[in-house]
Formats: sequence, C-alpha cells, structure tokens
Amino acid sequence: MRHKKKGTHLGRTTSHKKALMRNLSAQVIEHKEIKTTVAKAKELRHYVERLITYGKKGTLHHRRLAFKFLQNKYAVTSLFDEIAPTFADRNGGYTRIIKLGNRKGDAAPLSIFQLVGFEKVSEKPKAKDGKKESKKKEEKAVGEAAPEVKEKKEENKPVEPEKEEPETPKEGSEEKE
Repeated sequence: MRHKKKGTHLGRTTSHKKALMRNLSAQVIEHKEIKTTVAKAKELRHYVERLITYGKKGTLHHRRLAFKFLQNKYAVTSLFDEIAPTFADRNGGYTRIIKLGNRKGDAAPLSIFQLVGFEKVSEKPKAKDGKKESKKKEEKAVGEAAPEVKEKKEENKPVEPEKEEPETPKEGSEEKE
C-alpha cells in the first residue's frame, strides 16, 4: 500500500524523476512556459510553486535551497530577480496547466505548463490563419477579375524593348564601316 506517499512515479526511478523535475523546473523558470504531458505537468506544479515561494522569501538560505534543487545559477537568479517580485502579492496559484489534446505518436495527453502573468501572446497561429484567408480572398478576386489581370500581365511584359536592345549594337557597327 502507498499510505502517505505523495506524487506519482511517472514510470521512472527516483533519481530519474528528480533529474526530470529539475530540468523541467529550470525550463519553466527560463522560458515561462513549456509543453509537456499532463501527468508531468501536474507533478511539476508542486516543485515550481515551492521554488517560487522560496523566491518570494528572498533570503540567502532560500536562495541556497533553490540552487540545491535547480543546480542552475541562471535559473536561480531569474527566479529571485524576475519571477518572485511579480508574485509578491499573490498567495499561491502561480502556475496554470492548459490541456491541448493527445500527441500524435503515442496519444499521450499534452498540456502547456505556464506561469500566471507571463503568458506569451501567440500571434503566429493567427497570422497563419490570416495568411490563408488573405490568399483565399486573393484567389477569389483573381477569379472574378481574371480577364483584367491577364490583360495587365500582358501590358507589363516588355517584349519590344528586348528586341530593340540587340539591334542597337548592330546599327553602331554599320556606322563604323
């Protein structure tokens, strides 16, 4: 029985799970959001929230405790200098898990694990949709005004000047004779 044993094993040994949580925590602190499985995100939440609480306390002792877990100087300085001050007035609930659906290869449920208040504005998906819509609009416009576009293309082609350019050197050579 698993009485009073918190957390999931995630199918790993203790040392492997500890290394995984260290790496994921450092990445969350560095990038402010990561994409991972739901099970890992739920387990990671406990570690990251404890680290942010260390950052809020801000003492040398808590900085050393954070470094003991993270083993990454840059992550610790980012945690204490950038992240912790933004959560100074907040009493917990520093993270958010957004479920995305299943992964294509093994159907594992994926999620985005992010720090609250550090959300990135995702313009890329909107821009892609906007490009598709604009291409469709252009195609419709071209389809409706197809004869006009063809005429414009024919007008823009400089057919005659290309023929004249080779003839001009010949005229110059005749004058020399």
